[in-house]
Amino acid sequence: MKKINLFFILVLTFTIFLTACGKKEANDLEGIKAKGKLVIGLDDTFAPMGFKDDKGEIVGFDIDLAKEVAKRLGVEAEFKPTEWSGIVFELKGKKIDVVWNGMTITEERKAQIAFSSSYMSNSQIIVTLTNSPLNKKEDLKTKNIGLQLGSSSFDAVSADPISKEFKEIKKYSTNVEALLDLEAGRIDAVVLDEIVARYYITQKEKKDNKTVFKVLDGDFGKEEYGVGIRKEDSELKKSIDEKLDEMKKDGSYDKIYEKWFGKRG
Repeated sequence: MKKINLFFILVLTFTIFLTACGKKEANDLEGIKAKGKLVIGLDDTFAPMGFKDDKGEIVGFDIDLAKEVAKRLGVEAEFKPTEWSGIVFELKGKKIDVVWNGMTITEERKAQIAFSSSYMSNSQIIVTLTNSPLNKKEDLKTKNIGLQLGSSSFDAVSADPISKEFKEIKKYSTNVEALLDLEAGRIDAVVLDEIVARYYITQKEKKDNKTVFKVLDGDFGKEEYGVGIRKEDSELKKSIDEKLDEMKKDGSYDKIYEKWFGKRG
């Protein structure tokens, strides 16, 4: 009887060990290949990086880039819309495999997660209405400023001494909501990613056949975009870096870039 109990104990222990190992692998490269998909977390209102088109399909620069990388990894790309303010928790909680959505590489985020190599540069610019008396960054003193909660815009603005002279910093779930409030006159300016702002301004002009927004002189700093990855998923990070590098060398990256932003100057 004691021998039987010992046998079952050994079997149980070995089973638990294998299960634990399987769980660990399931969230790194081999596990992703085994399940056949890379689950990508994103804010699906973040045009032109990742957003829903008129048909309700998720499209964008990052979407095309992620699909190509996933294809080269031998898996499908699955996109999971996620509240941006909690997206790092979703990643660390293993609800998604990566964050791929114009995510700025910051020291604060690097303390929590790893990043791929940078795949795009960006700036935090200031947008207001064309008829606004504001013309430069210094004009923001005593004004109401809008930005997206949990974004690098918030970090950049908060780190700048001028923010202490704002009347109020209003936080929104999305950049679109902030820009709508700006258009309605409820705030004086919005700070957001230049890539997003330029795309939104262009689309707005096409739709309304007039210029609605302008960009102020000055900004809140330069930054780099990277793919957010769990720190323990080192093999996945290495592979994503390799695939991005391949795409830059073979021209695939430039084709996707030109589709969304036109040829580089």
